[in-house]
Parts: sequence; C-alpha cells; structure tokens
Amino acid sequence: MDLKKSPKADLNLQRTLFFQIGLCLALAGTLLAFNWRKGDGEAASLGNLKIEDLTEMEIPQTEQKVTPPPPPPPPTLEIVPDEEIIEEDEIASTEVTQETRIEVPIIDMEEEGPSEPEIFLVVEEMPSFPGGEEELLKFMAENTKYPPLARENGLQGNVFITFVVDERGRIDKVKVLRGIGGGCDEEAIRVVKSMPQWKPGKQRGMPVRVQYNLPFRFTLR
Repeated sequence: MDLKKSPKADLNLQRTLFFQIGLCLALAGTLLAFNWRKGDGEAASLGNLKIEDLTEMEIPQTEQKVTPPPPPPPPTLEIVPDEEIIEEDEIASTEVTQETRIEVPIIDMEEEGPSEPEIFLVVEEMPSFPGGEEELLKFMAENTKYPPLARENGLQGNVFITFVVDERGRIDKVKVLRGIGGGCDEEAIRVVKSMPQWKPGKQRGMPVRVQYNLPFRFTLR
C-alpha cells in the first residue's frame, strides 16, 4: 500500500526560501565579523597633531663694506742742487746760423710719371665704329682671312678680342680674351689694329677711355 504525501509537505518546493534564508544568515555573519571590535569597543585614537606656532625670524641684512685700495704714493721729486753742472753734450744745440745747412729731400717727379687716365667698362655713350654696327661687321668680313694652318687642321670657333678706345677714338691695348689657336688669334688682332678711328665713348659729355670686347667667328665652308 503506497503512502501519498501531501503537496504542501514537499520540501523541494521550499528550496528557494531556504536558500534565501541561508544567504541572509551568511551575509549577517560576515558583517558581524568585520564589525567585531576588541577591548572596550572604543575606537583607537591616533592622537591630535599639535602644530606649534612658528615664529618668523627676521634675518638681518649684513652690508659688506668694500675698502678702497690705498692711493698710490706721491711721486718723489729729485732735487738737483744748484752747484751741479749739466754737461754741454746733454743739451741739443738749436741755434741756427748762416753756416747751418738744412737738407731738403728732392722728389723726382719723373720717376712717378703721369697718372694714366681711367678706363671705363660702361659709359653713358659707348664708342662706336664709323657707320655703326653694320659697317663694323662688313669691315670684319672683308678684311679677315682664314689662316691656312687653321683650315688644314679644321679649326673653327670664336676668338674674343678686347681693346681700349681712347679719348680720340684710337685703338689701344689689343689682347686676346679667348682664342682657338691655329693663327686665328693673330688674325683677329691684326684686323682690330687695322681698323680706322672709332667714335670715342663719352661720360657726362666728356670723351673717356673705354674697354670694348669684340668676337670673331671663324667657320669653315
């Protein structure tokens, strides 16, 4: 004969309640353990920190007096007695007589020579060939001859000549700035020296010496 239990007597239905009660008891025990105090239950006192009043002390400023250095001793004067005689050699004679000769240095003006006029590179009015630039190119083409040595060796290029046109338009100081050799440099110098007088350059309305550069082009045909 099986005995039937009442549904209200089944403990499995009260499991959640028992779990909550147990959890509350465990929490209460934990809090009790943390709040447990030894002795008379009074909290230990760390004491009161007493800060004494600090009296500010004024530090007196001490001024250091710099002692100036002692003044230098006064110079001693050597007293020469009146009886002491100074030798005549010690006194330079300044007397000038008719026999005294004064040597005057002679400046030789011939050694210095006259100063050379200034040579300008750029002036207000540059020197020009008679008839202008077209006549200059025409003169160069008609008077320049190709050197045989340069022709045989196939030399060609530009030769740059520099010269000075003086106050009268004359050609002076002809030099080669850059050459190619083979007789072309000498031919360019020859042509420049054979030029007629130029119209001189002017600076502030006055004729001046001006340096002029002229290129010669040697080309084989």
